[in-house]
Amino acid sequence: MNNLEQINIKPVEIVDCLKKEVSLKDIYKKILYQRIIERTARERGITVTPEEIQAESDRFRAENRLEKAADTLAWLEDSMISPEEWEAGIRDRLLAKKLSQALFEKEAEKSFIENRVDFERILLYQIIVPYEKVARELFYQIEEQEISFYEAARLYDIDERRRLRCGYEGKILRSTLKPDIAAIVTRGNVGEVTGPIQSEQGYHLFLVEEFIPAELTPERRQSLIAKLFKEWLEKEVIYFIHNQGEQPDSTKNDGIIRPD
Repeated sequence: MNNLEQINIKPVEIVDCLKKEVSLKDIYKKILYQRIIERTARERGITVTPEEIQAESDRFRAENRLEKAADTLAWLEDSMISPEEWEAGIRDRLLAKKLSQALFEKEAEKSFIENRVDFERILLYQIIVPYEKVARELFYQIEEQEISFYEAARLYDIDERRRLRCGYEGKILRSTLKPDIAAIVTRGNVGEVTGPIQSEQGYHLFLVEEFIPAELTPERRQSLIAKLFKEWLEKEVIYFIHNQGEQPDSTKNDGIIRPD
């Protein structure tokens, strides 16, 4: 038995701790999320089979090197949950995923198309220096091929990490750049230095090595589904609270609204 389980901790102490940690509201919301998921899945005939739970538990065990049953039982004991409670948690997560896909798979594709430009990526290099005069001098030296952009970044950038990477920032989503910087960077051509641009950090020079078109990958699709699902759940919780009184009560009708 887990040693912690031998300590007599009362439920009121747990609630008091959650309040002190300002975490109680998050727990309430998670409980409401699950009620909403359960009811909506039931209305749509969405279920999770024992085979799906088994497959997911096998995947988790393999991923966490819990090949032996004894290893899994030891992990469960250390986590203070029973095998039945673990399987119930797996079932809840699979149900939420199934429901999210049923509700928002088509909406995710629509959202991607409408916001395609935000998912374009840029293979970007950057130099930031503290003074405009230095930035302009570097710009002209790079243009005249007196020094390469990468060498200038290694020698003059204010950030040690970027100096070590010769200015390499990586494959950046266009949406993560500030609008004014994104506009200037995307107007330039591949291999062309742009700037200097002033910000609170200093004066920036940019070099684009590649513009990468937006692509609806399986990972991005799932990310969009998860985002839309979370937004929907938030709206459902607000509706629930406004129509059910001050405190959630499992004996009351859920009163859940549905997406079109």
